Amino acid sequence: MDTRAKVTSKGQVTIPKRVRESLDLHAGDELLFRVQRTTAVLTKIPDFGKLAGAVPVPAGKRATPWTEVLRDTRRDRAGRRH
Repeated sequence: MDTRAKVTSKGQVTIPKRVRESLDLHAGDELLFRVQRTTAVLTKIPDFGKLAGAVPVPAGKRATPWTEVLRDTRRDRAGRRH
């Protein structure tokens, strides 16, 4: 989809409705602008808090400290290399 918008004298741009709807943008959402040479890419930054609880965790693994999760993951990956 190509949609045009003008930059105001203050450097502001209104994101066109079609783009807001396509990206499911709402007030307070955060955006990332990535400049690649002469092109800017706009991306909605996901709200990772909304994903909480989306992945089932076995009862025995709940409340495991993050340092322990990382240690076990690194150990398991190192074991696969040999």
